[in-house]
Amino acid sequence: MKTLGIHITGIVQGVGFRPFVYREAVVRGLSGWVLNAGDGVHIEAQGAEDALRSFVHAMRSAAPAAARVEQIAVEEREGPSAALVAGAFRIIASDAATAHTTLVSPDIATCPDCLRELFDPADRRYHYPFINCTNCGPRYTIIRQLPYDRAQTSMADFPLCPACAAEYADPLDRRFHAQPNACFACGPHLTWRSHGDAETLIGIDLAASDDIIERCAERIAQGGIVAIKGLGGFHLACNAADERAVAELRRRKRRSNKPLAIMVRDLAAAEALCHVDGTERELLIGTIRPIVLLRRRTEAAPSSAPCNTATLCPQVAGDLPELGVMLPYTPLQHLLLAACADRGVRSLVMTSGNVSEEPIEIDDALAWHHLIEGGLADALLGNDRAILSRFDDSVVRVVDGSIQMVRRARGYAPRPIELPPVTTAHRADDAGATIRNAAGTPHAPHDRAPLPAILSCGPEQKATLALTREHADGTAECLVSQHIGDLENAETFDAWQACRARMQGLFDIAPAALACDRHPGYLSSQWARAEAETHGLPLIEVQHHHAHIASVIAEAAARGEVAPDAHVIGIALDGTGAGNDGTVWGGEILVANLTGFTRVAHLRTWRLPGGAAAVRDARRCAYGLLDAYGLLDHPGAQPLLVTMTEQERWVTSTMVERGINSPLTSSMGRLLDAVATLLGICTRATYEGEPAIELEAAASRWAARNGFTSATQVAPQASTRGVGTLGDGAAEGPAPDTSAPQIIDFSNLLAALLDGIERGDDPGMLARTAHDAVARTIARAAATIAQREGLSHVALSGGCFMNRLLLTLIKRNLEANGLTVLAPRETPVNDGCIAYGQAAIARALLAR
Repeated sequence: MKTLGIHITGIVQGVGFRPFVYREAVVRGLSGWVLNAGDGVHIEAQGAEDALRSFVHAMRSAAPAAARVEQIAVEEREGPSAALVAGAFRIIASDAATAHTTLVSPDIATCPDCLRELFDPADRRYHYPFINCTNCGPRYTIIRQLPYDRAQTSMADFPLCPACAAEYADPLDRRFHAQPNACFACGPHLTWRSHGDAETLIGIDLAASDDIIERCAERIAQGGIVAIKGLGGFHLACNAADERAVAELRRRKRRSNKPLAIMVRDLAAAEALCHVDGTERELLIGTIRPIVLLRRRTEAAPSSAPCNTATLCPQVAGDLPELGVMLPYTPLQHLLLAACADRGVRSLVMTSGNVSEEPIEIDDALAWHHLIEGGLADALLGNDRAILSRFDDSVVRVVDGSIQMVRRARGYAPRPIELPPVTTAHRADDAGATIRNAAGTPHAPHDRAPLPAILSCGPEQKATLALTREHADGTAECLVSQHIGDLENAETFDAWQACRARMQGLFDIAPAALACDRHPGYLSSQWARAEAETHGLPLIEVQHHHAHIASVIAEAAARGEVAPDAHVIGIALDGTGAGNDGTVWGGEILVANLTGFTRVAHLRTWRLPGGAAAVRDARRCAYGLLDAYGLLDHPGAQPLLVTMTEQERWVTSTMVERGINSPLTSSMGRLLDAVATLLGICTRATYEGEPAIELEAAASRWAARNGFTSATQVAPQASTRGVGTLGDGAAEGPAPDTSAPQIIDFSNLLAALLDGIERGDDPGMLARTAHDAVARTIARAAATIAQREGLSHVALSGGCFMNRLLLTLIKRNLEANGLTVLAPRETPVNDGCIAYGQAAIARALLAR
């Protein structure tokens, strides 16, 4: 007979882990106990040696599906503690005294067992909109502090009824210690109020709750817009087949063109609208259920299908080749989709419930004020369970069989991402980051004391933040927050601050160092500088594109694909980032590791007349680009010029010539915007990246019509101006000063595109050819540099790689040159990866 003390860390609370431990112990005849603590799950087990060995093995091999076991520490004890009762195994009261180092489960979609009960008239939870068990339901969005017990959540306001309490206390019940467990008698209830109503209806019982759901479905069927409270915030919902309703939603939300996501009832409905492969199918029906960007069908679905292309109006996503689709993930959504289907409504627009550019609403009273009184929705379907953490829906896609994160939020965050081991090796590269102390002077490297916890403050757009945590065994993890939004106003920055305070408090992490973007104007960077000065903390200011590439290196190094101190070729393509030379970077090839980088190539720079105004009005961007390349007099430029008044042309020309509010840029994002404008595809951005997105869509539509795939190169055509072949951008260099970056010049491509415009060529064909040319040129430049530097790995990052076609073409061109391509898996390829990249850089620098 032996006695073991076992400590298990990871996502082991809120996932049915203690009931699992209890069952595994009982079946082996073990005595002992299990409890939740702030630092994980603690177990004391006594029994035969073989039984104990099997028990410990089961803790990892048979753990609940939603659990994530990181470490199992086992010690043999001389004898049992006073809490051990011979012949019994118990779940005992949680211990809140330990450090709060355990992880919290993200929210989990409704499980099959609860779904069956939800639609079973004989079940006591029939149609209960908050049904859950240890395998599903809210987790992170309702927790106040660790350990994860009901009293520490927003369910503390709902005492269990006798029936629910019996389930909660029964170790063999599926709801044993399910903290959100509830029913109509004791749990949260729906609320309903329409604009103009004086009273709020409450779904206190089955009949009242069903009535609210029926009212909501009827309002949607009649063309209304409803604000619906979900797990992490409100959605604005309407009938996705109703042109007038979708157009009205766009008008109210001031979202004229940006594609909208939809929710359909089941997988068959999604497959009727879109092509769905095996990986996409698992994402749609899994435990997270994010929005999945799917390739839309162009052929008609069978008339017997539950959903077909006719049930989606054009205003949802225009003629873009992808559609954001998700399936219900809460009991309420399942009930609502069923009620809508009874009225012939088979797909709902489900977009974030917020005033434009502000955070998603989470409070019922504020949602009423902002969304109903503010005129965005006609009615509010709420409830009396508080949301404690704001979460948007996650967005993912599958590219070449790999999952690409687009927006990391509900279901994924704040699940930790592993950090690579630290190393003291480094190279004297360009200053990718600078460590400064409170006085603003360079920070002296410390000795090899334990690394401090780091708060990385992230970017301005698609903001996240991150906290690092070091473990005693030398490993480390990075807790990356959910997507917060663009930090361009006080409301979103307040949400950033609330997220920071919540994560620091919940995980008991007091940062001893800060990291931020080098950009002088970012709100998060300004806060970091002030915080570092106030508290005397080291501050690591990180160049934006180095953070992009470092995020890919860190992920790959943590997986063992490259060494922690590895140098790679980094291709960073995006819209904007503050460069070390005072220009706006965005078309960069770097040689980088986690402690520094050298800028070895970039796009030829040109001026952006009006700065941010040129991002919104892509005609300005195109004008500045053609001016830099001496192509304004080309006949193919006339379609652009005639869209501008004489006054606009004069003002734009003057700004460019004199450099008035016209920063120099090397941005690939702006280059693609300019090409979209020249081809007449899109001239103004009503949302971020719209011209480039429409350029890809035009290229994809043309390719589909003409039988081309992403692996097919469009045959180059001779240019009538004798400046090269259509699709070839010439990579000049090296420059006379061999230490200077190589300049990637697209004069041949631009001239050839203008030739095509003059000839009247199909804009879609020209768009596809432009993608081919950019991909070949960037890959050729990277391959040349890789050969010169003796490197074999290429890391891809930046918002331009959200372009499925460009990503695929560049990746295949690189692989054709014998290079190994690294891309993000855990973080988005866009600015959602920046906080993780900043943390990896700061940690590597502090370790030197």
